[in-house]
Amino acid sequence: MSRASRIPRKKTASKVRTGRRASPGIRLLGDIGATNARFAIYRHGRRAAETRIIPVEQHATIREAIEAYLAAEQIAVPLRAVALAVASPVIGDQITMTNHPWSFSQSGLRHDLHIGRLVVINDFTANALAVPRLGAEERVAVGAGEAVPDAPIAVLGPGTGLGVSGLIPTKGGWVALAGEGGHASMPPADDRESEVLLRLRRLFGHVSAERVLSGQGLVNLYSALADIEGVQINPYTPAQITDPEIGEREPLCKAATAMFCAMLGTVAGNLALTLGARGGVYIAGGIVPRLGMRFADSGFRERFERMGRFRDYLAAIPTWIMTAAVPAFLGLAEVLERND
Repeated sequence: MSRASRIPRKKTASKVRTGRRASPGIRLLGDIGATNARFAIYRHGRRAAETRIIPVEQHATIREAIEAYLAAEQIAVPLRAVALAVASPVIGDQITMTNHPWSFSQSGLRHDLHIGRLVVINDFTANALAVPRLGAEERVAVGAGEAVPDAPIAVLGPGTGLGVSGLIPTKGGWVALAGEGGHASMPPADDRESEVLLRLRRLFGHVSAERVLSGQGLVNLYSALADIEGVQINPYTPAQITDPEIGEREPLCKAATAMFCAMLGTVAGNLALTLGARGGVYIAGGIVPRLGMRFADSGFRERFERMGRFRDYLAAIPTWIMTAAVPAFLGLAEVLERND
C-alpha cells in the first residue's frame, strides 16, 4: 500500500482497532486534484474527519487511491455515499482529468467499490458551495469593500490549474456554476504583459488564463521574462519562483510573482463584472494562501479595481482569500446534505 500523509488536525484519543469498521453509514469525501487526492469521512452536521493526502502519482487509477485510503483507515466497502470534487469538466459518465492522466467511469467506479450513491462535481463547483459554510477564521480580506447580501459571488483559484466558479442566489438556495473559465483567453493589461503573452502565444498558440495563473503558469511567466531580458532561464520550480529569499537574489522570480498577482487581479475583476459578483470574490487554490501578506501587498487589488469607468463598482466589492484547509470538503458536504 502506498504511503499517505495526514493533514494536521486536532488530536483525539487513540483508539485500538481490531479490524475494518463496518461502513454502511459511512460517507466518503474526495478532493481530486492533479497533484494530490484528499480524502475524508463526513458525518452529518460535522466537519470532515480522518483526512489524508494521497499523491496521485502513487496510484494508476482513482479506484486504487480510494482503496488505499480505505485500507489506511480500516474501512470496508460498501459505502453509503461518496462525493468527489475533480479538477476536470463533469460531462456525462466518463471523467477525464484535465492536468493528470486519470480517467474513470462514474458508473464503473460506483459498481466496483459498491457505493450506494456517488456524486461527482467539478472541484471549483465544490469550492463555490463551500463559501456559505466558511467560518470567519477561514477567510482573509484583501482590500476594502462590503458584500451585498443575496448577490452573486465569484470564486477562482490558481493551483496546478486555474479553477473558476460562482454562486448565484435563487429562491431554493445557492446554485454553483460549473464552468471552465480558467481556459478563457488571458488579456494583457500593459505593454510588459503584452510582450510576455506574445512569447507564450508563439509557444502555445492560445494563451488561456491558466497558462499564466497556475503552478506551471509561474514558470511560464518567469521563462518569458527571462527571454525578454535575454538572460539564462533557470529550471526553477513554482515554489522556488515564489520563494522570497530566491526573489531577493533573482529579480525575475520576484517580477514573475508580482505579474502573477496582478494578472490574477485582472481575471478576478473580469469575473466580478461578468457575474455581477457584488457578494464578493473568493480566492482558493494552493498558491495564493502560501503567499500570505505578500499577496495582500501585491498589485492584485489595484489591478482588480482598474477597470476604467467601473472602478467604483469594483472598489465596493470585497475580495477574500479562502484559508480553510480543504474548502472543497465543505462544498461536498453541502451536496450530500442537500440530497440525503
